[in-house]
Amino acid sequence: MSALKLVLAYSSKVLTTLKQKSHVTSIQRTFVLTRLPLSKRAEGKFITFGRQSSSTAAGAEKAEDSFFKWFLLLIPVTTFGLGTWQVKRRQWKMHLIDELTRLTTAEPIPLPLDPNELKSLEYRRVRVRGRFDHSHELYVLPRSPVDPEREAREAGKLGSSGETGANVITPFHCADLGITILVNRGYVPRQKIRPETRMKGQVEGEVEVVGVVRLTEQRKPFVPNNDVERNHWHYRDLEAMGGVTGAQPIFIDADYRSTTPGGPIGGQTRVTLRNEHLQYVVTWYGLCAATSYMCYVKFIKKIKL
Repeated sequence: MSALKLVLAYSSKVLTTLKQKSHVTSIQRTFVLTRLPLSKRAEGKFITFGRQSSSTAAGAEKAEDSFFKWFLLLIPVTTFGLGTWQVKRRQWKMHLIDELTRLTTAEPIPLPLDPNELKSLEYRRVRVRGRFDHSHELYVLPRSPVDPEREAREAGKLGSSGETGANVITPFHCADLGITILVNRGYVPRQKIRPETRMKGQVEGEVEVVGVVRLTEQRKPFVPNNDVERNHWHYRDLEAMGGVTGAQPIFIDADYRSTTPGGPIGGQTRVTLRNEHLQYVVTWYGLCAATSYMCYVKFIKKIKL
């Protein structure tokens, strides 16, 4: 809405300026013409200066109105195009959200070993069976707990819940596949990062884990580098994580049902996407409607009168 007010104020200012310039030009021409004779004889013909000056002033004013008309018409055309583009962007975002929801709620499939197949399965639910190796935990931090309902409600807002901690990444030896992968067991608060503070949650024995396939991440701007020596990880670098733990560069986020009392809270896959395109649609179409009305008042209404 601030953009709408800004464009309207600017358009009104341009209109006022053009009117003032046109008025000043008319005054200057009138002042000069009063000091000239009404007519002058040249080679037996009378040349009337008053009529020439009036037609010149009218032509200049018409040119100014024509320029302003095309300038004012450009604004609603542009804003209409931007509004239509945002409609299409919103449709694309809604489809993407639906697709992510479908993948993360589908029936789990066995984990494939083909790396090329895994690349096409991000956010797909898979099932594995094996044992955790708690002696080689990794910590991705700082992280806040995922609350899908709250995130959907507060999408696009700055700020967070204020609670921070880490995601616990644990090597998992798959008994049926004969390989070790990395499993994000979930979130723990800062005071529970050390394993000895949550011994009840250190699952022993063979278990089945259902989770979501995740691929490696590229470091984003302003994100710190991973500190391997201190075991502080800020983004998923599967090759580096696998090199430290001896696991394959295969990573899954355990689902919420994997949560154990006193242990990490599973289900830390963020699938909520910002979707503010509707308010952009309203803004651009609102600008289009306002400037179209200004065109009507300035030009079309005058023609009817």
